[in-house]
Amino acid sequence: MKALIIGATGATGKDLLSQLLADDRYTQVHSFVRKPTTFTHPKLHTHVVNFDAPDTWADLLCGDVAFSCLGTTLAVAGSKEAQWRVDYDYQYTFAQQCRNNGVSTFVLVSAAGAKAQSKLFYNRMKGQLEDAVKALDFPRLLIFQPSILIRSNSDRVGENFTVKAFKFLNKLGILKRYRPMPTTVLAEKMLSAVHNSPKGTFTFALDKIFEI
Repeated sequence: MKALIIGATGATGKDLLSQLLADDRYTQVHSFVRKPTTFTHPKLHTHVVNFDAPDTWADLLCGDVAFSCLGTTLAVAGSKEAQWRVDYDYQYTFAQQCRNNGVSTFVLVSAAGAKAQSKLFYNRMKGQLEDAVKALDFPRLLIFQPSILIRSNSDRVGENFTVKAFKFLNKLGILKRYRPMPTTVLAEKMLSAVHNSPKGTFTFALDKIFEI
């Protein structure tokens, strides 16, 4: 199989990329990034692209399955407009071009609480992206809505505090549906869903991801 991925330099994307390269079912993995990377592998094809000019690399989006793991935070992006460009525009364009080129399976990493009508900017953005990608009518669309992610060697103080708080609450039997998920586990479940899900559109939310 030939896999396509955006967001491979992020926490979930890195773990997914590692698992794709170790999986004998995949003979080619094409990663699309904004900046050059030093990581190499016989199966890996890294393409440095301009996400604002998709027409210059759209013809490379041919394969069996595409993974969209791209995302940023408001703090890193600097504004809602900049975050929207990364979290919505770039991902939707990637999905649109994949669909145009006949990619049959698309996997989208979204977020818990994603809803197009939400009053919260982040949840509304993620929900609108989900609806837009659904409208592309992929033969198989797998959407993941994980709770808080546990990232290896994370230096985000607020995120680490939240993970510890949820783990404590989970031990008390509170908010167990929202228990934190290691990015390695999310990547593993994404691959499992690709190879065990029938055609159609499926959304895996919160603790249901662990059951895949």
